[in-house]
Amino acid sequence: MSKINEVAELVEKGKAKLIGAAVQEAIDEGDDPVAILNDGMISAMSIVGEKFKNGEIFVPEMLVAARAMKKGVDVLKPHLASGSTGALGKVIIATVSGDLHDIGKNLVAMMIESAGFEVIDLGVDVPAAKIIECYKENPDVKIIALSALLTTTMPALKETVEALNTADFRGNIKVMVGGAPITEAFAEEIGADGYSDDAASAASLAKKLVA
Repeated sequence: MSKINEVAELVEKGKAKLIGAAVQEAIDEGDDPVAILNDGMISAMSIVGEKFKNGEIFVPEMLVAARAMKKGVDVLKPHLASGSTGALGKVIIATVSGDLHDIGKNLVAMMIESAGFEVIDLGVDVPAAKIIECYKENPDVKIIALSALLTTTMPALKETVEALNTADFRGNIKVMVGGAPITEAFAEEIGADGYSDDAASAASLAKKLVA
């Protein structure tokens, strides 16, 4: 089995303890770091995402695979031409004010990162002002991704998107939203550019938004 296939298999199975050594071996044997990233790790996460969508695996398995990928990327980063891990641009991600849920957001962050974006994760319970401030510090951000996991925090999501929609930099960014109670109709109603119902489709949505 080629080392890249081995890396892919370890990501898919979520073997975080073994992935670092396998990535290092692939590098030592002369495999191209970009190929290790794309053909090994990103393609494995696409398979994981597909299985998640089809109900073959669930959140815990997906999280474990994403963690393994993150470990692998850490080993790979110094060997990649700077910027290729964030080649598609920067994304700010946050769970909105009043909401302390982070599993879904963390999954989306990992999936978006594995798709080739650089992610600035502001955490949970984040007010709109902090998101706007973060954008001003990082004016090259292309997407702001917002999560709300409770019906009671849907108004906070709406307010955050409204604040972004009236910001003078709105034309430079895309806003994507998601979370358990959020629907496509609600996303449209509040003026977001995109909605995804799970972490796997969030990565492809992010790619679509910057295409």
